[in-house]
Amino acid sequence: MRPISSLLTILAITLAGGLYLHQAAAQAPKEGGGSLYVIALVDLTPNFAAEGTKLLEAFAADSRKDPGAMRFEVLRQDSRPNHLAIVEVWRSKQAFDAHSASEHTKQFREKLHPMLGSPWDERLHSIVQ
Repeated sequence: MRPISSLLTILAITLAGGLYLHQAAAQAPKEGGGSLYVIALVDLTPNFAAEGTKLLEAFAADSRKDPGAMRFEVLRQDSRPNHLAIVEVWRSKQAFDAHSASEHTKQFREKLHPMLGSPWDERLHSIVQ
């Protein structure tokens, strides 16, 4: 079970990015169900904190180039440098699915897997209207 601090991190991310996300949703095309918001919690084992963070930074740079990527950020928890969150905004579910199936995403997950201290935790969201 994730500690309360992880839930508070998600809440802070959501509140801090709320204005941007609302503006992005207003500008996003509505075909394919509108924008998709993805939050992934990444818990690295402490001995892989530095290496895993570099891998996440490279993955974010590659992912920002994918078609349909509107925003792709990696956040680190201040008190625990091996606990990170990925916040993504995609134009559509189809764009996210294409990103997930891309070779760079598959390679990233393969390299990241042995560094994880807990299972990959990725959650998909859409704006309630």
